[in-house]
Amino acid sequence: MAGEAKSDGSQSGPKLPQKRFFRQRAHVNIFNDIPLEYPVRPSEEDWSKLYPAYFRPMEDSQTEQAVTEAKRPMSPMGTDDQVPQAKRGPGIAGSDSEISADKLAQVEFADIGCGYGGLLVALAPLYPNKLMVGMEIRTKVVDYLQRRIVALRGFQNDLVKRKDAGESVEWVDVRSKLKQEIDALSKPLDPETEELHDNGETDRLVPGHYENIAAMRINCQKYLPNFFNKAQLSKIFVLFADPHFKRRKHKARIISTTMLAEYAYVLRTGGIIYMITDVKDLYDWNVKHLDAFPLFERISDEELENDPAVPCVVNSTEEGKKVARNKGSKYLACYRRIEDPAEQ
Repeated sequence: MAGEAKSDGSQSGPKLPQKRFFRQRAHVNIFNDIPLEYPVRPSEEDWSKLYPAYFRPMEDSQTEQAVTEAKRPMSPMGTDDQVPQAKRGPGIAGSDSEISADKLAQVEFADIGCGYGGLLVALAPLYPNKLMVGMEIRTKVVDYLQRRIVALRGFQNDLVKRKDAGESVEWVDVRSKLKQEIDALSKPLDPETEELHDNGETDRLVPGHYENIAAMRINCQKYLPNFFNKAQLSKIFVLFADPHFKRRKHKARIISTTMLAEYAYVLRTGGIIYMITDVKDLYDWNVKHLDAFPLFERISDEELENDPAVPCVVNSTEEGKKVARNKGSKYLACYRRIEDPAEQ
């Protein structure tokens, strides 16, 4: 991933990509033998390419001990040669969002079929020390999101430099931002808020500086366990997935008995899978399969009211905003991973 310079040549700096140049049809045959890069096992994935602030680069010749060292967080706690925590700003998750110096950094949130990254950009300031990855199969869409993240990090780095030089730079009030998201749950976003969702913060500092989000091209229905260890993830998001209306295409739906087994494998006990769609038939299908799966239990609506991720799930994606503008319905269901009786 590389940043983009100003096109007029008068000055260089970060520039957000234009979505209209990265449009791609929504349907991709997941059963095709698409050439993709993936590790044989999770320990062989070099996350430093996606999270340079958190991981030291891994070399092919490194020993197992060196690889373990490479997975220590570089930026959250402000140790030597790291970005100080004071510059990263506060989140809303309290101690849950902090990473101690002796804890290995690892991806904890996965957005399956992340699209153009609206959810990741919205969640990044709320959980500044949780690493999140968007997983998408469409080449152009992944390219857009990777460029977008690089640009947002560039804007944040410029703001940090200005702040260090003594300029007055505003921090985003994360709690106020979340309240605005909650207030907008039942209505379309106003133009200013929708533009912020599309672009991210470019003139205010945000907790984490978008260093905690990344995107990769992957076919999740084939290679998900190649990237994540057992019980590694705490949240999985499946938002406005392809409904695959034709009966012969139902096997390609992202929620199925087979896929739920893999989600249960990579989700830790207590982890949550978030599902939302505007297609009632797909919602009924998803709920039917999740209710029937023995390692998931549905979370009540009352409990979801206190989950800061839910407003972002409902509001932040391109599809979610489109449904709101068209005054359509959104169907949300969230399930918690419960303990496997066989492992007790």
